[in-house]
Amino acid sequence: MNSATFSSTFLRTGCLRKDGVNNLKADTRNAGKVFVKCYVNTKTQKAEKEVRLGVLGASGYTGSEIVRLLANHPHFGITLMTADRKAGQSIGSVFPHLVSQDLPKMVAIKDADFSDVDAVFCCLPHGTTQEIIKGLPKSLKIVDLSADFRLRDISEYEEWYGQAHSAPELQKEVVYGLTEILREEIKGARVVANPGCYPTSVQLPLVPLIKANLIESKNIIIDSKSGVSGAGRGAKEANLYTEIAEGIYSYGVTRHRHVPEIEQGLSDAANSKVTVSFTPHLMPMSRGMQSTIYVELAAGVNFKDLNQQLKLSYEDEEFVVVMEEGAVPRTHNTRGSNFCFINVFPDRIPGRAIIISVIDNLVKGASGQALQNLNLMMGFPENTGLLYQPLFP
Repeated sequence: MNSATFSSTFLRTGCLRKDGVNNLKADTRNAGKVFVKCYVNTKTQKAEKEVRLGVLGASGYTGSEIVRLLANHPHFGITLMTADRKAGQSIGSVFPHLVSQDLPKMVAIKDADFSDVDAVFCCLPHGTTQEIIKGLPKSLKIVDLSADFRLRDISEYEEWYGQAHSAPELQKEVVYGLTEILREEIKGARVVANPGCYPTSVQLPLVPLIKANLIESKNIIIDSKSGVSGAGRGAKEANLYTEIAEGIYSYGVTRHRHVPEIEQGLSDAANSKVTVSFTPHLMPMSRGMQSTIYVELAAGVNFKDLNQQLKLSYEDEEFVVVMEEGAVPRTHNTRGSNFCFINVFPDRIPGRAIIISVIDNLVKGASGQALQNLNLMMGFPENTGLLYQPLFP
C-alpha cells in the first residue's frame, strides 16, 4: 500500500497531495461540518522532483533532520546519501522514524556519484568538510552545515580550530548564510556556510540593534543553553545520560569555537571590532536553545526602543517572531520548527536590557535554516518545506 488515508475536519475544503493534485471526498451530511478524506502519498517520489539533492553525512542529527524536512518539499528530492559508518544501510534502519521515506541506501563518501545531483547539503563533521567540498563538481549548489567555511579570515579559523584551512581559494566565494540578514547575497551564492546554532540565536536579535545604534557594542554578555543534540551523534563520554541528566554542564568556557563567528557578524553590523563574553551550557533535553543576552543601552534609549526596532526589522519575516511585551520566550515555543522567538526586558540595572532568544537548535539552528538557504539559492520561496508549526507539548 503506497498511500496513507487521513480523515480530518477542516473549516475550509482544501487538501493538497504532495504531488500537487487535489483529492477530496467531502461528506456534508452533518450540518456545519465538512469531513475531508485526504489521500497522501507517504513515499518520496524522487523522479517527480525538479531538484536532485545529495545529503552528505545523512546518519547524523542534522542529516536526518534534513531528510525529515525534505519529506514535505514539493521540489527537492534526495538522490544521494552518504554515511561512511552506515554505508549500505537504509535511512529507515538508522532512523526508524524515517522508515516511510523511499530513499536510496547510504554509501561511503568515496563511492558517491554526483552525476545525478544538482545541489548538496553537507552535514559532515568539522575539519573534514573543506577537502570534500573543494573536490565536488563546480556545477553543484552547496550548503555546508559544518563550521569549516563560516570564518572569512582563514588565520582565525586556524587559531580557533587548530588546523590550517585547506580550501582558502574556495573560502573567498563562500557566503555566510544568516538568511534574514544576508538574503540577497545568499540568492546568488554557489556555496553557503550555514551559521552555527548559537550564532543564529545571538545574531538575529543583536544585528538589527547594533545597526540601529540602539545598544553599545561593548560589554555584551551572552549566556546560552542547548539541548544535547547540539553536541552531535557521536559516542562521547560527556554526553552519556548519566553525565547529562539532572544537571547543567558549562563547556568551552572563554574559548568556544562559536565566539569568532558571533564576533564576525556583530563586527560587520557595527563596522568596528566587537568582542563579547560568551558561555554555552549543555542542558538535559534533546533539542532546543536559549540565549539570554545582557546589553548596555545607547544614550537616551530604553528597552521599548529595542523591542520596537526588532519588530520593525522583522515585521515581514515569517520565521522571526518578536513577542508582545512581558511574554517570555521558551524553548518549547519553537520545538521542531524553523522559528526564532525573541523578546526584550528591562534590566533592574539602569541603562541595561535583557534579550531572550529561543530556537530549535536542529532546525533554525541547523537543518531548517540550511533548507531556507537552498530554497533561496534555487529560486523557490524560502518557506517551502518549512511550514511545520512548533510541537507542543
